[in-house]
Amino acid sequence: MSKLEELINKLCPNGVEFKTLGELGKFYGGLTGKSKEDFNKGNAKFITYKNVYENLSLKIDVEDRVNIGENEKQRTLEYGDIIFTGSSETSDECGISSVLTQKTEEKLYLNSFCFFLRLNDKNLLNPDFTKHLFRSSNLRYQIGKTASGVTRFNVSKKAMEKVCIPVPPLEVQCEIVRILDNFTLLSAELSARQKQYEYYSKELFNFNDDVEFISLESIADIGTGSSNTNEAVEDGQYPFYVRSQQVYYKNNYEYDDNSIITSGDGVGVGKIFHYTDGKYALHQRAYRINITNNKVNSKYFYYYMKSTFYDYIQKNAFNSSVTSIRRPMLNKYPVPILSLEKQNKIVNILEKFEKLCNDLSEGLPAEIEARKKQYEYYRDKLLTFKELKAN
Repeated sequence: MSKLEELINKLCPNGVEFKTLGELGKFYGGLTGKSKEDFNKGNAKFITYKNVYENLSLKIDVEDRVNIGENEKQRTLEYGDIIFTGSSETSDECGISSVLTQKTEEKLYLNSFCFFLRLNDKNLLNPDFTKHLFRSSNLRYQIGKTASGVTRFNVSKKAMEKVCIPVPPLEVQCEIVRILDNFTLLSAELSARQKQYEYYSKELFNFNDDVEFISLESIADIGTGSSNTNEAVEDGQYPFYVRSQQVYYKNNYEYDDNSIITSGDGVGVGKIFHYTDGKYALHQRAYRINITNNKVNSKYFYYYMKSTFYDYIQKNAFNSSVTSIRRPMLNKYPVPILSLEKQNKIVNILEKFEKLCNDLSEGLPAEIEARKKQYEYYRDKLLTFKELKAN
């Protein structure tokens, strides 16, 4: 018998108590009344939508800042708060959670597109337990049902109050955390190895001062699509590129060319790239970059953009609640021009890296995906409890 089974048999053999979020705490919103200028030279730490979306535990060692006046009254986050994204293009991605699992004396201000639950009794739930619990399949299903919309879905805080969660004894929570944290640690180690490969690919684009740089607009045709995500169909004939790494499909196409696709806004800005050759449809807030200069290998530019564009937009993007790209930023994006021979050499090297790091059937991503599925299986299994029936 495992330690967890022993604890459950000893502390809650007949089941655990279930409570609604409305019984457990109260919901609060993020920042209010802020302009874009407030995020340019801020004096306080700011938690972005992307930070919440991407992390089980909130990252607090961040460079994101917001300007807060001396006597300004805004809510700040506290240890144990459970933070949720408030909206998304699909109901399934609404209410993605992150938890403040570290104690800090620094004030943390939250994105206005997010909200958080503050528990009445902070000793009732271990923050490291809730970081796993609120990403479990059962909770994601319940939270997804609280969202409504057409082209964009928003979470109802009133409906969130009715979401029901198990509250096992703290000893049981801590043992579950120990088990699940081991799974996430393995995934983190694999991701670190992947970052090493990404670092080496970046080094290939670390050029000397004698390399000529020209603006992207001088070598490419740049544009956006006209489609919305809800226009996708399951068995569509043509690829439909949206603002995520996932490729959807449609029965009609907008372009027929060789292009690099990247997201124009949202949590994936600077990290989402597709290389397409043929007919495709495109989201209205995604960009296509079609190289028109025969002295530039489009695959070379694709790898160059993947390696350097995120850093570029972090310095130049309009950053308020969600980072977004404006056309002038793309127009002026500097591209290093090498001989075609050197471009082709870089492409050959990086195609090997691509196979190792990004192939869906082999390499590190496949191993990371396997670990992720293993974690999700045991997470859902360990976080499924029998409900204690009232006498």
